[in-house]
Amino acid sequence: RAGSIRCIRGVAMAGRLGPTSTVPSALILNEKIITLQKRTMFIQTADTPNPESVKFMPGRPVLTSETSGDSVDTTGFYVTRNDKADIALSPLAKSLFEIDGIKGVYLGPDFVTITKVAETGWSHIRTLVFSAIMDHYASGKPALTSTPEITDTTILDDDDEIVAMIKELLESRIRPAVQEDGGDIRYVGFNVDTGIVNVQLAGSCVGCPSSSVTLKNGVENMLMHYIPEVTGVEAIEEEDEEDSEPIEASEDEAKAKSYEERLRAAGIPF
Repeated sequence: RAGSIRCIRGVAMAGRLGPTSTVPSALILNEKIITLQKRTMFIQTADTPNPESVKFMPGRPVLTSETSGDSVDTTGFYVTRNDKADIALSPLAKSLFEIDGIKGVYLGPDFVTITKVAETGWSHIRTLVFSAIMDHYASGKPALTSTPEITDTTILDDDDEIVAMIKELLESRIRPAVQEDGGDIRYVGFNVDTGIVNVQLAGSCVGCPSSSVTLKNGVENMLMHYIPEVTGVEAIEEEDEEDSEPIEASEDEAKAKSYEERLRAAGIPF
């Protein structure tokens, strides 16, 4: 509905549209007082003549020389899901395209227009878009850059077809499932002679007993299923701490099952 206002991760002040504010609060944990900062951001939405497009207005600049630099064209930026090279220029667009059902993103001076596919409802997309926009401003990254943002899964000009497919599967299918449990998986390299893909685990995956199950039953199976040249996946792991305590087998199995369910939901074959 035109003019509707949503408040993300904070305390809303009814009827007011304004910049991020801070609301301090305290949490007592183990007899220590920890001060937390809650940021409030109002995002206004407006309908457009196209029922598949909605305009999101965060109440602050989106695409300006102040937010993106003088070397960037700030007259407007439109990109579709298939425009991989252009998406790499915009950290904001990249985050938004991680949401299933988004077809196109347009960045304006003070708004973002999202176009969805007809089969997806706004009730599913809207909240995820709010969160993505909020996370973008919290990151401090520009909405648009003059050079592509390079990550471990960025497909480079000198990557062959096999490496490009590995990176694409890691970025679009495997990483989102792993990140749901607070972990991450990063591409390190591919040995064309042995067919081994080297990856690095991060976050909650480091030292987790069920990570080997995830790696073999999920990641390895998927890559080998879609890319015949891949013969296995190996993780570059940090050395275990000497004082680490063993985890009971039942807990290990439960965690492994959780990973399997998330990977299966992402379409990763077992």
